[in-house]
Amino acid sequence: MLAVDSKAPDFSLKDKDGKIHKLSDYEGKWKVVYFYPKDDTPGCTKEACGFQDNYKIYKEKEIEVIGISKDSVESHTKFVKKYDLNFTLLADPEKKVIQEYGAWGKKKFMGREFDGVFRISYLIDPDGIVKKVYEKVKSDVHATEILEDWKSFV
Repeated sequence: MLAVDSKAPDFSLKDKDGKIHKLSDYEGKWKVVYFYPKDDTPGCTKEACGFQDNYKIYKEKEIEVIGISKDSVESHTKFVKKYDLNFTLLADPEKKVIQEYGAWGKKKFMGREFDGVFRISYLIDPDGIVKKVYEKVKSDVHATEILEDWKSFV
């Protein structure tokens, strides 16, 4: 996991249309980079819809929202279309960025242990510095929580 006040590593990943996005493309803007386990699952859908519901506010504040999972470009295309999501989702099927950002590891669910994507988010300032790390994400309130926290940095 990245530490507060550390430089967020740049990355290069594809969106639902196959277009490459880099973190450095958003230099000069606030960014939320959030990692989530799987498209179109209950918690991940709640989290994405929370960003969608607050998207107008994020745009007014010039905060870019970038979601990353290990799902494929095709999976993102379906997820975006189904929920009419209008922010960026990036595919990391090789889990390189997921691992670099500390969002991969051992998880437990219903008594079994497995490797998977942690629900972790980062609030990153215009210079690419991590200002807040969200380790314990509550899917249904996460988008509004970040907006509240952002106010303390501007």
